[in-house]
Amino acid sequence: MMHKTWLVMRNEILTNVTRRSWLLLTFGLPLILALVFFARPLLTGSAPVSSSVSDGSSSGSELDIEGYVDHSGLIRTITEDLEGKLVAYADEVSASSALEAGQIAAYYVIPADYVQSGHFTYVYPDFTGFEPQGQSWVMRWTLLVNLLDGDTKLASQVWNPMDLKVTALAAEPQREVGTGWEYWVPYATGMILYMMIIMSSSLLRNSMGNERKNQVMEVLMLSVTPRQMLTGKLFGLAAVGLLQTLVWAGTGYAMLSLGGQSVNLPAGFELPLSLVVWSLVYFVLGYTVYASLLGGLGALTGPNQMGSSTADFVIIWPLIIPIFFMTLLIDNPNGTLAVVLSMFPLTAPVAMMTRLAGGGVPLWQPVLGAVWMAGAALLAMRAVARVFRTQMLLSGQTFSVKRYFTVLLGRV
Repeated sequence: MMHKTWLVMRNEILTNVTRRSWLLLTFGLPLILALVFFARPLLTGSAPVSSSVSDGSSSGSELDIEGYVDHSGLIRTITEDLEGKLVAYADEVSASSALEAGQIAAYYVIPADYVQSGHFTYVYPDFTGFEPQGQSWVMRWTLLVNLLDGDTKLASQVWNPMDLKVTALAAEPQREVGTGWEYWVPYATGMILYMMIIMSSSLLRNSMGNERKNQVMEVLMLSVTPRQMLTGKLFGLAAVGLLQTLVWAGTGYAMLSLGGQSVNLPAGFELPLSLVVWSLVYFVLGYTVYASLLGGLGALTGPNQMGSSTADFVIIWPLIIPIFFMTLLIDNPNGTLAVVLSMFPLTAPVAMMTRLAGGGVPLWQPVLGAVWMAGAALLAMRAVARVFRTQMLLSGQTFSVKRYFTVLLGRV
């Protein structure tokens, strides 16, 4: 039995990873994005310029040397972190000559009426659609400091006047709710798991649909059991989906690293190993449930039969529900709605992982949720195996959502 399951699994992996469309999506798309990301150095032969947004506290070693021509007489103070990075010139001719000689990367012209107009000119010769502002924040910061008579503390407060965080009014201390990493890490975790499950499950739906259309499935059923075929396809396409995700994630990380960018996590932040483990558990279980249901749909309808798109939406709709309540799941991870959604097998993958990424979830809840999902996965596999056995595979009857769920429940 295991040998035939392995053969089906190996066939699915080899068939998909050698398919031109899969190779283009998995490797071609990241390659195109990389070319776009590095378009300027590829076209001009120059190194990528790191750009950032600062409040005046960035390290000067990361900045290009730039010049300025101050017709307003406003600039009297250069902050310590920008010393040596802003060079004064008497006129625009001198600044332009220095730019052409490569002594500076760009220069600013501050007009005499700057205080009234609020405008200055930034001469940045390497202008592209990808970096339209260069590091012009440097002069904005410098002008702000000088307008405030060199008071850098007050300038920092004016530059970033409010760091808003909202806390719930309660008798006991509650964790802070905001728009920082406390919000985006759980949000990204839930969304990534959702996309991984949908994309990987769609592979099985398409595989079954194509085999239904080409009548390959009927031939396979003569040599393998429905359960062997489904199990082999599930594991094979799960490996294909994970490989695709790893390629995309690795490409994104490489682009950030080579481009001189970094993900600035808060001090002391680290990704818990338990979160990685639970992510794998809930991905496998969620994928098994949804891939089985979508695979059964493909077996009945083929790739494009009328009415199947409605069934696709009906099947994946429960997985979308937690996304509508994502903010509530993050703000109140132990509320009644959050617990119910993370226990119901069809909504559990996204809901539970969103809560776990935020922290504070009792251990028994992800364990119980995984048990419920494992049970749902087994029921889904049995039901879909029943679909393979039904004579509707060869009957040619018109597809309907009602008929599909009737077959799943074994009433045909």
